[in-house]
Amino acid sequence: MVQIDNNISDKRIRLTIRIGEGSMMFAVGDPQADGNIVFEPYELNNSISIAANLREAFKKSELLQSSYKRVLLVVDTPTMLVPLDEYREQDVETLYKHTFKWQRSEDIVTSILPELNAVAVFAVNKDLKMVVDDHFADIRVQPLMQAVWTHLYRRAFTGTRQKLFAYFHDKRMEVMRFQRNRFEFSNSYEATGTSDILYFLLYVWKLMGMDRGDNELYMVGNVPNRDEMRGELQQFISRNYIMNIETDFNNAEMAKRNDIPYDLKALYLD
Repeated sequence: MVQIDNNISDKRIRLTIRIGEGSMMFAVGDPQADGNIVFEPYELNNSISIAANLREAFKKSELLQSSYKRVLLVVDTPTMLVPLDEYREQDVETLYKHTFKWQRSEDIVTSILPELNAVAVFAVNKDLKMVVDDHFADIRVQPLMQAVWTHLYRRAFTGTRQKLFAYFHDKRMEVMRFQRNRFEFSNSYEATGTSDILYFLLYVWKLMGMDRGDNELYMVGNVPNRDEMRGELQQFISRNYIMNIETDFNNAEMAKRNDIPYDLKALYLD
């Protein structure tokens, strides 16, 4: 029987594979404990599937060839949020297929968000999952946004003002607002231009009944046209901010790295 040292944190011995829109990255480490993180982006071959790319990566990547037995697969995929008290396992597949475009090549899986009393329901490519199954004994899967939701939820109640958050990544904007122990709003928008982003943000702001002068909007990630965006927003939302990522993560060394996406920082530094 293999003996596991229970004093070793799971982060140190669980490899993370992040599958984004047109990107694949690997990471491992426990930067909160010792400041160390090993991060390896992988250049995709766009002429083959993401599963085939991962198979190839196992032949080339130093991290993937390091004999890790545990993995966290993080996938950027349309995600449906179900309140925990309304979750019925037998209904999940039907609900998801009515909410998003689903393909037979995908498995529908779930991940619990305990702090938010919600279940994330999302799809994972079967071939991709098979490649992961072939190489790891202990597998966890979660949507890319899970770490971001959890981290921003913990920030939502600092101070007295109500907050709306927007995370920009992979040519998309994720907008969310929280109440105690639950989501009040969460949606994803394909938006890269200033006018589209403004339209969606102001729509949600109005929908939530937020106050122009007293409530706050926080933006983070790859915010497009930052100066123009803030200037336009100022006409409608006085307190709009682009979050300082280093300060957000207590000036951790990992937070200073521009090559690592915010969602991975939230995963490892929260």
